[in-house]
Amino acid sequence: GVTMVTKYRTTKDTSEQLGLSPKSLANSRSSGKGINLPFIKMGNGSVRYRQEDIDEYMESRLVNHTGEV
Repeated sequence: GVTMVTKYRTTKDTSEQLGLSPKSLANSRSSGKGINLPFIKMGNGSVRYRQEDIDEYMESRLVNHTGEV
């Protein structure tokens, strides 16, 4: 079988993929509003995002035409 290896991304990597500022992601984490992405809080206070969650978020933003927005 195929083993799915979960890839973890830093806030910087994630924000670059999403075309957002790292600050936007940080604000969403603390407020619970805006970018609805699950994240992992490491013991040292740093944060990681799972690539599969980023991909899912990107897919949820997928629209066929601007009339859907």
